[in-house]
Amino acid sequence: MSGSMAHTPKEVVVLGAGIVGVSTALALQLRGHAVTLVDRKMPGLETSYGNAGIIQREAVRPYAFPRDIGTLLCVATGRSNDAHYHMEALWRLGPRLFSYWRSSAPASYAAIVPAYSRLIEQCIDEHAFWIEQAGAGELVRREGWRQIYRSRRAFDAAASEATDVASAHGLGCSVLGGDALASAEPALQRTLAGAIHWTDPWSVRDPGELVARYARLFVRRGGRFALGDAMTLRPVGAGWSVDAEGGPVQAEDAVVALGPWADALLRTLEYRLPLFIKRGYHRHYEGDAGLRLPMLDVERGVMLAPMSRGLRLTTGAEFARQDAAATPVQLGRAEQSTRELVPLGKPVEAAPWLGSRPCTVDMKPVLGAAPRHKGLWFNFGHAHQGFTLGPVTGRLVAELISGEPPFIDPAPYLARRFG
Repeated sequence: MSGSMAHTPKEVVVLGAGIVGVSTALALQLRGHAVTLVDRKMPGLETSYGNAGIIQREAVRPYAFPRDIGTLLCVATGRSNDAHYHMEALWRLGPRLFSYWRSSAPASYAAIVPAYSRLIEQCIDEHAFWIEQAGAGELVRREGWRQIYRSRRAFDAAASEATDVASAHGLGCSVLGGDALASAEPALQRTLAGAIHWTDPWSVRDPGELVARYARLFVRRGGRFALGDAMTLRPVGAGWSVDAEGGPVQAEDAVVALGPWADALLRTLEYRLPLFIKRGYHRHYEGDAGLRLPMLDVERGVMLAPMSRGLRLTTGAEFARQDAAATPVQLGRAEQSTRELVPLGKPVEAAPWLGSRPCTVDMKPVLGAAPRHKGLWFNFGHAHQGFTLGPVTGRLVAELISGEPPFIDPAPYLARRFG
């Protein structure tokens, strides 16, 4: 992480106090800008709170839309726990899901991976800098995470693919057979086919708290946080204004880092970007079930992550309206399948947590200058990897605002790619 002062400092308002917004505010502050961070809630209480808490250095290939008929039929008939859908939402999302499916075709996907992986490659270094600055090292474990497999067929196929990916991208990857997995995770109550242990990622036992630590660092260094309504953003004179407690916040530049709420704001400014959301659920259960590392039960579509509040079960994707009533059927199945593996304690929360992941049809985030408004900047659309990529894209956007040479070419992520 580096910052340059060879530019004229600006006043900047950053909308959204999740990991992306807080990281952007810190990176701008590092470069000498006067920054106000605005959100309707305190930092780290929305999407950034609800993830699996893994800084996924191995995630060099984004989640593609399934293209094989077998997988699609399993989802369509409700036999897969990887995805769930509301039928009425599919009609509305249809055009964007079709674009997502097209982007997942082999030729298109092969062109997306290099741009995506260039962001992922920086995630540990960028987080490491802010973790040290924020004094948050005790929240972090640096031993990776595991994908576990119940069937031999699925394990063999995944192990072959994982070793290929690891070799192509210089990643740490260890393939564990059933006995080796049982030795590494003695709390497992049954013998499984095996696991893939990705050794480069870091896991965080309270991702919301890490974001809060980053935000407190920002305030200690002179930044301002204000509770306010990002949807009131409007151009005023040569700059921007947004309503907040204590009066409007005005700044020369504004950064939209609102995750799944970015689309609603941008529509008020007459932008129509191909964005959509995937909803997801989690719930904590008392104790950590004796697990040493986070693990994804791949064939049951559930992540098991030891956290400060207990064992967090995190589900796959739900395609539904963002404001639709909760339908945590995936979490119910996840509870049942997890009890086959470990002793699951009592639920900590009275009801499951529900949040939304902000997605683009080509799987890459939207970063950089807005096409039609001077001083307006974008940093959203991170899908499953906002927690991983927040400090990376925060740095890139801060460099662009500051007029610094960007550490990677921003062209693949600019909004203008959508026309």
